[in-house]
Amino acid sequence: MAHAVEIKDLHKSFGDLQVLKGIDFTVDQGQVVCVIGPSGSGKSTLLRCVNLLEQPTRGKVVVGGVELTDPDVDIDAARRRLGMVFQSFNLFPHMTVLQNVMIAQRRVLKRKKDEAERIARENLDKVGVGAKCDAFPPQLSGGQQQRVAIARALAMDPDLMLFDEPTSALDPELVGDVLSVMRDLARDGMTMLVVTHEMSFAREVADRVVFMDGGVIVEEGPPDQVIGNPQHGRTRTFLRRVLDPTHSQDDEASATEPLDA
Repeated sequence: MAHAVEIKDLHKSFGDLQVLKGIDFTVDQGQVVCVIGPSGSGKSTLLRCVNLLEQPTRGKVVVGGVELTDPDVDIDAARRRLGMVFQSFNLFPHMTVLQNVMIAQRRVLKRKKDEAERIARENLDKVGVGAKCDAFPPQLSGGQQQRVAIARALAMDPDLMLFDEPTSALDPELVGDVLSVMRDLARDGMTMLVVTHEMSFAREVADRVVFMDGGVIVEEGPPDQVIGNPQHGRTRTFLRRVLDPTHSQDDEASATEPLDA
């Protein structure tokens, strides 16, 4: 059976800066894969290359059997199958919550108004903000705005959801509500590729965890292995810093371990 996502020898450079240096991995239908790693490791760039918000320098990205890196691909049609949730919410402040979730359905999928409204309300209910349909984004908390952004992506009936650190801009007390919505999506069988710094979420929900550093995949496997019993020195150093910041100064020397350690 074909993979939901297949990435082969993916490279991305910005001028002389190599951000991705030959990434290879797959995501199967219904799987949740969490990508973790330090800032600057290439995680967000990887996600943006999957839906061609960034054009890969070389390599292949295949989603749902369609090669997005094929020069002849209908990228707009292919992107309709991908939902993306960013760190920032990117909601239109002058539109109501309901209008925000309807607009892409109407303009991209050409749904009639009644159908778009029904689907918008269903998905807003699903993420727990159905009562906020008539509110405007500035009237909502960050967590509520992020849940609206998730509802907007779900309303497009995606085959794959991409999350780029969806809780990083939120106050700590608002993070749980967004992660709860993502847990529900995972239980419902949504295929998800998640860049996150929430280790407890990755350990609980992910089928596989990918640890990136320096533009390469250093280690990947089940969460109990990668987070619970990492084999690579770089992974251990990162996790000690994330899970127990008091170790950060002690780990400065080990952070320079070569990647083949």
